[in-house]
Amino acid sequence: MKPNTQTAMQVLIEQVRGAVPFDMPEAEICTGKCVGCPKKLLEFLDQELSDWEGRLEYDELPRLGDITRLAKTSKKVHKALAKNGLV
Repeated sequence: MKPNTQTAMQVLIEQVRGAVPFDMPEAEICTGKCVGCPKKLLEFLDQELSDWEGRLEYDELPRLGDITRLAKTSKKVHKALAKNGLV
């Protein structure tokens, strides 16, 4: 049985928070050559996740497109972080 969209979004948020180093010190993030700005990407993604966490707390039901969009954004940020050697 497939989870409802609220559960799927919660699982996605947990997976992203576990895979992306949000707690990494800025001194480690901003070293050497950057491909994109990892600090800004982390801030952006953290804001997106926090926004959805708040919306879920107020029982907002995400649509499938919302989940897909957040997953796609997360993959792009993760890929950029990998190019910078942060994941």
